[in-house]
Amino acid sequence: MLRDKNLVPLSRQHQHALALCVRLDRALRAKEIELNAWQAEIAEIFQQEIAIHFEAEEKHLFPAAMKYLQLCEVTQELIGEHARLRWLFAEAKDGRLDRKGLEIFARLLAEHIRKEERQLFEGMQKVMSTGDLAEAGLALQRELGEARQVCTVPGEATKLRPKA
Repeated sequence: MLRDKNLVPLSRQHQHALALCVRLDRALRAKEIELNAWQAEIAEIFQQEIAIHFEAEEKHLFPAAMKYLQLCEVTQELIGEHARLRWLFAEAKDGRLDRKGLEIFARLLAEHIRKEERQLFEGMQKVMSTGDLAEAGLALQRELGEARQVCTVPGEATKLRPKA
């Protein structure tokens, strides 16, 4: 289903975060991982983009979705996932994620994003009126204007290096 224009800003940020997950997954599989560099990048991305993204969803998107019975369960799941992901971001900021923690982080973040895109966004587009989507979109646009787009450029230390 084509994404409604009011949800596109969130979808773009989702693409950035998924790119982070892919890069991290590749680095983990290559067995060349700099834990501190990855954790620093994850913490920076959270501070500069994802924290604002989560707040915008929780303040505007989730309440709009909760008005529809068929979206309540998935919305509640997503709220719980935000709490778990915030904890993982905090662990990264404090340098407490080991290799397994980074694997869990990448998997949970990717699964969360896919659930939002495939279940919540698709569901919202099916049940919400054009006006309700536009209202949510305007509120999201104002809120997301503060977020820097940092996920598109990997940090120097976390780029997947070719083998010599």
